[in-house]
Amino acid sequence: MARLAALIVLLIPGILAAFGIKLMRDTFFGIHILPFGALWFQFICGIVFTVLGLGFFAGFLLNRDRKNGKVAPRFEKKKD
Repeated sequence: MARLAALIVLLIPGILAAFGIKLMRDTFFGIHILPFGALWFQFICGIVFTVLGLGFFAGFLLNRDRKNGKVAPRFEKKKD
């Protein structure tokens, strides 16, 4: 059950990042998607979706690897 929850948690940001890439690609080819008023706004939303999706995914992996002790010394949490 925990693995299924982890899969869902990683699947949602992955879909968000893929949709962001699709928005940027459609803007490049001049394809207008309905909810967005202008192509430049569509491209900005695509960048934001991609960065948020990939950032969440990368942060999840970094956190998991920190718990397992599999990161380089420069990525370890600093002891204050």
